Amino acid sequence: MADVTALTFLALCLPLAGAVVAPFVIRVFGANGAWLLAIAPLLAFLHFLRFVPVIARGEVVAGGYVWVPSYNLSFSWFLDGLSLAFALLITGIGTLIVLYAGGYLRGHKDQGRFFSFIFLFMGAMLGVVVSDSFLMFLIFWELTSITSFLLIGFDHEREAARRAALQALVVTGGGGLFLLAGLLLLWNMSGVTQMSLLIGSGDVVRESPFYLAALILVLVGAFTKSAQFPFHFWLPNAMEAPTPVSAYLHSATMVKAGVYLLMRLNPIMGATPAWEILLPFFGGLTLVVGAALAIGQTDLKLKLAYTTVSSLGLLVLLVGFGSEYAVEAAALYLVAHSLFKGSLFMVAGIIDHETGTRDITELGGLMRAMPLTSVIALAAAFSMAGLPPFFGFLAKEEIYAALAGGDIRALTFTSITVFGNALMFAVAFVVTLKPFLGRPVETPKHPHEAPVLLWFGPAILAVLGLFAAVFSRFTHSALSSPISAAIRGGPAEIDISLTPHIGLPLALSVLTVLLGIGVYWQFAHARLLMAVLLRSAGRGPDHGFDLAVSGLVRLAGRITRFTQPGRLDIYVTCTFVCVAAILLVPLVVYGELPRLPVWPADVRLHEWAVFLIAAVGLAGVLIARDRLTAIVSLGIQGFAVSIIFLLFGAPDLSFTQFMVETLSVVILALVMTRLRLVSADRRPPGRRIFDGTLAFGCGLGFTLLLIRATQMPFNDTLTAFFNAYSKSIAHGANVVNVIIVDFRGTDTLGEIAVVAVAGLAILALIRIRAGTERKLAANDPDSIEAEG
Repeated sequence: MADVTALTFLALCLPLAGAVVAPFVIRVFGANGAWLLAIAPLLAFLHFLRFVPVIARGEVVAGGYVWVPSYNLSFSWFLDGLSLAFALLITGIGTLIVLYAGGYLRGHKDQGRFFSFIFLFMGAMLGVVVSDSFLMFLIFWELTSITSFLLIGFDHEREAARRAALQALVVTGGGGLFLLAGLLLLWNMSGVTQMSLLIGSGDVVRESPFYLAALILVLVGAFTKSAQFPFHFWLPNAMEAPTPVSAYLHSATMVKAGVYLLMRLNPIMGATPAWEILLPFFGGLTLVVGAALAIGQTDLKLKLAYTTVSSLGLLVLLVGFGSEYAVEAAALYLVAHSLFKGSLFMVAGIIDHETGTRDITELGGLMRAMPLTSVIALAAAFSMAGLPPFFGFLAKEEIYAALAGGDIRALTFTSITVFGNALMFAVAFVVTLKPFLGRPVETPKHPHEAPVLLWFGPAILAVLGLFAAVFSRFTHSALSSPISAAIRGGPAEIDISLTPHIGLPLALSVLTVLLGIGVYWQFAHARLLMAVLLRSAGRGPDHGFDLAVSGLVRLAGRITRFTQPGRLDIYVTCTFVCVAAILLVPLVVYGELPRLPVWPADVRLHEWAVFLIAAVGLAGVLIARDRLTAIVSLGIQGFAVSIIFLLFGAPDLSFTQFMVETLSVVILALVMTRLRLVSADRRPPGRRIFDGTLAFGCGLGFTLLLIRATQMPFNDTLTAFFNAYSKSIAHGANVVNVIIVDFRGTDTLGEIAVVAVAGLAILALIRIRAGTERKLAANDPDSIEAEG
């Protein structure tokens, strides 16, 4: 078990290691360095592949390291059918993406930086799907948002890329805050902080009065990550990223993180009316919106991006539908979508790379120049369209078997699914047939077949889509059934093959194909119709995001101008108002006002004299007509307090107070004289009364608090500790000095740093003033006098 834990930890670290070495490898080997860099995710893939027989037997693999035992925090992972499938997709497709990026970005000046980002992204997503502890899950969840921001904004010199990256970060990062609150509620309801333990707490969570609140918070986090309506707009905009990022993002990584979370929580939060209403509703809406918007696009990547939105909606619909067949259909479609969508995105990148354009209206007749790419594209399109003999066919058949029924709910969602699948059928063949068939069209670059690094990845994924269907029994036992069992929270066995479901499911498949062919046949009219509908619908959520961000910036500006007007007197006033409130309000509200002490009768004459000197100093501060007099009077009061410390047996504290007061008087006098401030206090009477009241309130608060503290029973635990250990540990007889220098050494260092920074600030002010005076004197010798 220890070996498995160590090897799994190493496998999780391999992408991070790849991120470190990628710039150096690319600098030495150029684009061919991709072959070396692909070794890291390949080794991780092979490691997780070892667990397939174990997971297929219904077992789980867990491990990790304890981090903070007192808070039940650990760096732990948990592998079942769902997390293992995602780990294999992330590392397997990640290996192909690394190779693909080596050819796609050949010669790019920042290729090394790109590989560092893609490896960080891979490591973050891998951490999400294998994490067991909530804390580890949340850390990696947020890392996917940060790394996707870096990848989407990779071409940071373009404004569109910067905007898309910021939008993705804001939407998914904001959703992450909701998820954090949801997981905290789950922790509160179940008392556990690990996914593997949470699975057994479903009844406790569902019966909690906080269930609905936790569900909504979790759904916001999942919906923002997986681009569910109305948060779908960020995903198509993320196409500003290079195509390798798009292919990886849509097939195996971040956009499926929300779906993974919903699948993971299905045994805990599923099987409730709220779950079975909210998920199918938003999933079905996203399915239709994404497919319809895909029809209206002409950019290959945008068409595929909107179909990803649609497919994610279909997955969410299936997870929330509530039947065993729906869970099995979700498991099948999860794998099928990863294979065909990764392949199609890479094909779109090949077309763009070799022709110089992705606009479908400017492409045609590429089959002669790119025969291999056209075959790969057609194979992936067959799977996306749900046609045999590809794995997408099995998924579509299971979807219709799951949704078909006689009640109004089943009829509604079946109709939605047929409509969405028909549109995706049409888009699949528009993307893969329109560019390759027909007469050759002149393109910005002369088209030719792509190099091996570009076609190798999509070819592998297309072939896997074929083999997974042909050898469906092995695929189900190794992958599909364990995924379904993990989503369901119990045993599952999928047995669907290339033999279709005779009856209603087959009829729905035929209907989907016929509708898809019809849309494909009239695709130009369909695109025109969608353009008209979009114009009539007005601006959508994407524009709403811009309005929200600009409104937030304006609000922040107004708040900043109100709270930070640039006047020091306002800042100081606000600070002392808060101090007075913090000191006085709790004492009054909670009835903690102290008993006023009785003035001692044994005060001697010289002690009365010191008190009188302090009072005189205070009066001098209040009646002083200029600042210098006030500073000196304040020093008199401080020296009197120092003498009081001396008389009452604290000579070391008295010496410290003498030094502080001396330095304060010197520094304040230096600043006041060098800065040429207004010499007299010219505040109006109302302001003086307010400031005096505020000063009295702060002083009264400190006085009452100190009196209340001294009336509490004295706890001599620290006194005994310092008396016992000051000599033996710190080798000092003066306990106070030992506390300051040794036990509170870091605190003392901080105080010294504060004094040093304050001194540097004062020096800077004086130098700025001196420089200003020299400039004024050079331009107008009389200006200095006028200013003073």
